[in-house]
Amino acid sequence: MTSSETSLSRYARQTCYAPIGTAGQQRILQSRILVCGCGALGSVLANTLARSGVGHLRIVDRDFLELNNLQRQVLYDEQDVASGLPKAIAAANRLRKINSQIEIEPVVADVDHRNIRELVQDVDVIVDGTDNFDIRFLLNDISLETNIPWVYGGCIGAEGQTMTVVPSKTACLRCLMADAPPPGTTPTCDTAGILGPIINVIASMQAAEALKLVCGKEEAICCDLRVIDLWDNRLKQINLQPLLESKSCPACFQGERLWLHGERGSQTAVLCGRNAVQLSFPERSEISLPALAEKLARLGNVTVNPFLLKATIDEFQLSVFPDGRAIIGGTEEISVAKSVYARYIGN
Repeated sequence: MTSSETSLSRYARQTCYAPIGTAGQQRILQSRILVCGCGALGSVLANTLARSGVGHLRIVDRDFLELNNLQRQVLYDEQDVASGLPKAIAAANRLRKINSQIEIEPVVADVDHRNIRELVQDVDVIVDGTDNFDIRFLLNDISLETNIPWVYGGCIGAEGQTMTVVPSKTACLRCLMADAPPPGTTPTCDTAGILGPIINVIASMQAAEALKLVCGKEEAICCDLRVIDLWDNRLKQINLQPLLESKSCPACFQGERLWLHGERGSQTAVLCGRNAVQLSFPERSEISLPALAEKLARLGNVTVNPFLLKATIDEFQLSVFPDGRAIIGGTEEISVAKSVYARYIGN
């Protein structure tokens, strides 16, 4: 067999499915998908898309691994937690073992209006693996701006929902919601918990939509909002076409891009349920992690790798990334977190 035939034979069961076939699989192998967030949803998405043969996966996540992630984040194990790796790096390491024939591009970054254009450059589809409505509205803005489809997904408790956005052809997230809900007004997996199986259901539906798009089978996508509750055995499919036809959406029909232009969204975030604050800075100053580790070593316990420095000093836990971003554990007060950052890392 030729190398091309060998590559295709790996996906024999998928190519046997008539709506995909050999031609569809070839398109999948040539496709490029951005997985935004690699936690619960994102790790299932990345795993499924890698096994399906997506030619280039760009995986973006801002966070590092913790033991309580393992209940629902399927790409990781206890050794990954012990190694102190960021999620994007640990995910890439695992995915390369799953499928060495595709390209995996991990990016450790906080997605915001300053870097989103670069992150979506040259991708065919964006899939949502985040747990943050500000980022979802940013993905919605960049999708409409660049004409790149995206697939929204979210889970809480035993309920999940998903919708596919194809600019100018389907309703968008702002057709459905005028604005992101205020912080603290919606439950999170830290406050309401989450049933593991719902993650696999929603991520699988998202992955299927992404594969339809990269196969060129746009007519097969679901244009509705689908809501599933696995505990109460409920399934709803909500027709969003009237929202699109109303032509009242400021994003779809007036070109409003509040999140893309930085008019919405925060550079500082209290991480719900974690007693921690994330601090980000527009200047994106590069930090030498080895030099910072040497500076902090006399003050507390410090570990460092090329992607992340972790330090415990007094009652605070510092996690510092090379771009200057930091997660300060031990407080939910932004002013306290900024003070700790200035004291130990610098202004």
